[in-house]
Amino acid sequence: MSIRSDIDLKGRISSRPELPARVVKSATRVLEVLEFFADIQREATVMEVANALNYPQSSASMLLRTMASMGYLDQGLRARTYITSSRVALLGSWVDRNFVQDGPLIQIMKELNQQTRDTIVLIGRIGIECQYIYVVQAISRARLHVTLGTTRPLARSGAGHAILSTLDDRKITALLHRINAESAPDKIVARAELLKKIAEVRRKGYAFNTDSITPGAGMLAAPLPPIAGQRPLAIGIGGISQVMRERERELAGYLKAAINRYAGAEARQGNGQAKASVRSGDTFNGGINNRPQGPALAMSAEYRRRAQ
Repeated sequence: MSIRSDIDLKGRISSRPELPARVVKSATRVLEVLEFFADIQREATVMEVANALNYPQSSASMLLRTMASMGYLDQGLRARTYITSSRVALLGSWVDRNFVQDGPLIQIMKELNQQTRDTIVLIGRIGIECQYIYVVQAISRARLHVTLGTTRPLARSGAGHAILSTLDDRKITALLHRINAESAPDKIVARAELLKKIAEVRRKGYAFNTDSITPGAGMLAAPLPPIAGQRPLAIGIGGISQVMRERERELAGYLKAAINRYAGAEARQGNGQAKASVRSGDTFNGGINNRPQGPALAMSAEYRRRAQ
């Protein structure tokens, strides 16, 4: 794991989902601390954690000491600092081979990061928002730091439009009713306007949005191949809006090629239950969850058309 000492915690792009009233605050904070360390990838002091997550310093100190006593945090090399332990890395390694460091999805994201030098995000959906569930930070000089766990509105963001493009218009309409019911008056999205944008995403094979949520920032995102029974996921490229507008075609080409490589890697790797062959995007196997999926799943003609 590389240590990121250059991250300005005050300049992070971060937005958290609103949680229901009946949640266990201490459990929420434990998970937020783990996400914080996954984001900054270095040691941190109690004060840094408290300021970044908006906790009282006394609460942050007690929480970090508790996590250290259970073996989930280690004392850092510097005095009074903490860092996640190897025990944390092993917690979820059994769930999904795609999300371990040598899994095909993470490798594809890292390759895309090297090609574009921009931030690469894995996007999932939580309720009426989408969330960056894995982030490979930009390596270019002019870059934005995107925080792991950041959320974006489904109906008003490029990341959200990529996720919505995997749903049919009936499901999108039902979701939009719920979104608008919970939105402020100035955030209401018209059904016709949204469906027009989603149709454009399906036609082009990707969503592209700049300055809509964060001024000066843009997102170009495309959905991953659909897997039966699994939640939709998308990969996005984030960067400076002006630069992204100039590079739209180039970045879209990199993104589509990366997704095709991922589909091909999944087909070759399989899941031990079926053999799959990919001939110009014929079929792919495996998926987001490493559970037996039966025969190789056919990639839809619609996805093949959008991936060209």
